[in-house]
Amino acid sequence: MIRDGQSPAAIDEAVRVLRAGGLVAFPTETVYGLGADATSDAAVAGIFKAKGRPSNHPLIVHVAAGVKGTEALSRFAQPLPAFAQKLVLAFWPGPLTLIVTRQPGVAAAAAGGEDTIGLRCPAHPVAQALLAACAEQGVPGVAAPSANRFGRVSPTTAQHVQQEFGDELLVIDGGPCEVGIESTIVDCSRGAPVLLRPGAITRTQIEAACGEALRDKHELAAPDPRASGTLEAHYAPSAKLRLMDAKAMQTGLDVLGANAAHIAVWSRSVLKSRSQRIVQRRMPDDAATAAQQLFAVLRAFDAEGVKLIWVETPPAGPEWEGVRDRLQRAAAA
Repeated sequence: MIRDGQSPAAIDEAVRVLRAGGLVAFPTETVYGLGADATSDAAVAGIFKAKGRPSNHPLIVHVAAGVKGTEALSRFAQPLPAFAQKLVLAFWPGPLTLIVTRQPGVAAAAAGGEDTIGLRCPAHPVAQALLAACAEQGVPGVAAPSANRFGRVSPTTAQHVQQEFGDELLVIDGGPCEVGIESTIVDCSRGAPVLLRPGAITRTQIEAACGEALRDKHELAAPDPRASGTLEAHYAPSAKLRLMDAKAMQTGLDVLGANAAHIAVWSRSVLKSRSQRIVQRRMPDDAATAAQQLFAVLRAFDAEGVKLIWVETPPAGPEWEGVRDRLQRAAAA
């Protein structure tokens, strides 16, 4: 069931469900999340079951802004290093997740059994209303991966979530997500910042805010902690996705000619096909708009029943890194 996120009654209903150990889907500026009380291992187990997600694959815990968020940090995490504190000040609330050392005995299921935990303070006003109300009612954090079946395309509207899980799940509607791809993840648990997953916040912004260069994971002796959404194959539509340059895409369309069918094309370049059975959408020229549209476009292509999705490889600029990352993982599935 979808409820209007602007309604205080909907927020109250969601808090009641979460306090009772149930699941609620809610909007963030990145994607919609499937949430449970992060302090309840039994409630968190419901997320893994609903998604078909391995229980050792960690979730991200979402916390409120302000004083309640500060209290949640000390509840879930050991004291943060100075560079991580700078990132909190610079980017929270916002699309940034920090991997930090977990307080023993807290949120073990949400952390996938890791000694670290992912924490985020989302900027979406509906998410903040929900998280603040939860904190007031004794739920300091909401564990929430993307509200979709494990490994599939993330949802950016309430309707996407309902298509995944049906009408029984309570979905708080906050409109289409503005960012459209999941949060940037920075590991802060090994004494230096390490980028684990790119997103809307770029490498340059992170380094400027924390005053340190991002380290390559191969420079550190300790292995990467497991983190949400960092598997090689992820974010995949039902159709097979291929990344191609514009020349290869046009050559393929020319070879197939009028017989081309069951293929969708998302490209910045203008491509021509003699077939009327090709589904074509134009990729925006700027990275932020492309990211906002990405998952909705892939879902729309699947709804068309195509078998192949050809995507023009994004440019090499740092602002495109998050889009490239999601498409590469989708293509690997």
